[in-house]
Amino acid sequence: MTIKTYSPEDISISVFGRNLQNLADSMVKIAYSEDAFTYSVGGDGEGTRNKNPNRSGTIVVTLKGSSDDNLFLSGLAAGDYISKLGTFAVMVKDNNGTSLYTAAEAWIQKTADADFSKEVTDREWTIMCNKLVMVNGGNF
Repeated sequence: MTIKTYSPEDISISVFGRNLQNLADSMVKIAYSEDAFTYSVGGDGEGTRNKNPNRSGTIVVTLKGSSDDNLFLSGLAAGDYISKLGTFAVMVKDNNGTSLYTAAEAWIQKTADADFSKEVTDREWTIMCNKLVMVNGGNF
């Protein structure tokens, strides 16, 4: 068996065609909003598996407070709030592996909170995805 290598430098996050830079240590977290299936049991004890058609999800990107991309994401959020036309494509990809996460329609759901202290702090951006496609792969 060959040893595989994960490298955080090989993770790319693209928002509206722009690759985000100056990511924090906890770079990105991706999750569906709901379970793919639920299970219910009737009064007679019979169970039914229920397929959930909701494939929405969130991509939470954490940038260093010094990242120029905070201004870029702020601009997207402000423009969308005014125009209501601010959806964009988003992609997270492991360039040294097979993991891929995409959505053709996404928007800034929550602008990062601001926090200032002695050291540079992180900014956490929540991106909502209408139809998130998640492929959890491995590394080469």
